[in-house]
Amino acid sequence: MKNYVQDGDSVTVPAPRALASGAGALVGSLFGVAVTAAESGADVVLKTTGVIDIAKTASQAWTVGAKVYWDDTNYRMTTAASGNTLVGVALAAVGGGATETIGRVRLNGSF
Repeated sequence: MKNYVQDGDSVTVPAPRALASGAGALVGSLFGVAVTAAESGADVVLKTTGVIDIAKTASQAWTVGAKVYWDDTNYRMTTAASGNTLVGVALAAVGGGATETIGRVRLNGSF
């Protein structure tokens, strides 16, 4: 097919802020996880699909299959929908303890 560009599971976009490798980023309606570190405005490759372990809201319990949203104010995942962007589903149960700050998410690759 002569108009095919790429698979789209990883895309290159301008970083919306300084990003560390593994940090989540929202660019308009596109969410992905930085493959490498990048300065704000520099090109960065974002992984838009797959399963990732990423920062989540502390003291928030997750169940397998729960909808997971990106909190672009605090730069972490949450199950709170209000004002946040749906990006995937939880793939592992996580307790609600204050130190339970990493969640496993299957990115949905769309918005």
